[in-house]
Amino acid sequence: MKYLTITVPSYNSEDYLGRCLDSLLVGGENVEILVVNDGSTDRTEEIANEYAAKYPTIVKVINQENEGHGGAVNTGVRNATGKYFKVVDSDDRLDAKSLKTVLKHIQHWEATKTNVDMIVCNYVYEKTGTAPYVVNYRKVFKNGRICGWDDMGRFGITQYLIMHAQIFKTSVIRKSGVQLPLHTFYVDNLFAYQPLPFVETICYLDVDLYRYFIGRDDQSTTTKNMMARIDQQLRVTKMMIDVTNIYTMPHPKLAMCMERNISSVMSISSVLLLMIGTPDAMAKRKDLWDYAKNRSPYLYRRLRYHRLCGLTYLPTKLGSWATKKGYQVARSIVKFQ
Repeated sequence: MKYLTITVPSYNSEDYLGRCLDSLLVGGENVEILVVNDGSTDRTEEIANEYAAKYPTIVKVINQENEGHGGAVNTGVRNATGKYFKVVDSDDRLDAKSLKTVLKHIQHWEATKTNVDMIVCNYVYEKTGTAPYVVNYRKVFKNGRICGWDDMGRFGITQYLIMHAQIFKTSVIRKSGVQLPLHTFYVDNLFAYQPLPFVETICYLDVDLYRYFIGRDDQSTTTKNMMARIDQQLRVTKMMIDVTNIYTMPHPKLAMCMERNISSVMSISSVLLLMIGTPDAMAKRKDLWDYAKNRSPYLYRRLRYHRLCGLTYLPTKLGSWATKKGYQVARSIVKFQ
């Protein structure tokens, strides 16, 4: 039995796919690596096939027409056979020692029939020329302890449960029914969010598992590219608002956790539209906040008046200036590009 399926969405990844796969092979026969070749036009398929030929019981290549990152993740979920599921982008990698630690815990839980629906690990921003920046959850969870939502501590200002930090049980993802939109960036926000109400037990492992490389001009998370793809960001934001009424959750801390995630994507969307600054962008900004208000008046009030998110929708030119400056500071704090 495979303990962990790792899906690697890959589009024109010839320059870094090998490095990614080498980091995952540390898991040996306990892992299943699904390389989803998403219509690449370079040597991605060739490189993936070389690994599959060398490690036929570990690496599987799935070729498909280009559907975008979300389509590749959807394919991975459909084909996964592992107990747990993790997405690793082809330009990122996993830390070898940390991966072994995670697999050791999964093996123990399997042997003792212990249920853990979601594993949370640290992730690391890596950028050439700068020191790595680690996001940990030590004040939120106790290391190695299996807990529920009611046992959580407080999240810090830079802490969110994002895809890089999460490993879901495969059955939890499927039960949530999450289906990512095709040809759309920023779908990782939805993937990290929609399964959360189906999680009952959580275990935090204080290891720096995911190594997230930033710094390339062509990455989707640069401000320039996010502004160019703002309609895709808005699409994901609205899908997150629609997916569930978080205030009907049985655990208040789960609702607050999900509220933080929505607050984050709302803030980013709102500020990017402000930075674009065209009449069309400003109309979309108003439409986004109206959308939230119409779908859930209580969520709107929480975001508008009780969350930092509300500071991204300030009236007057002075408010707009303050919002832009605050966004620049925030990006430097959390080490975005």
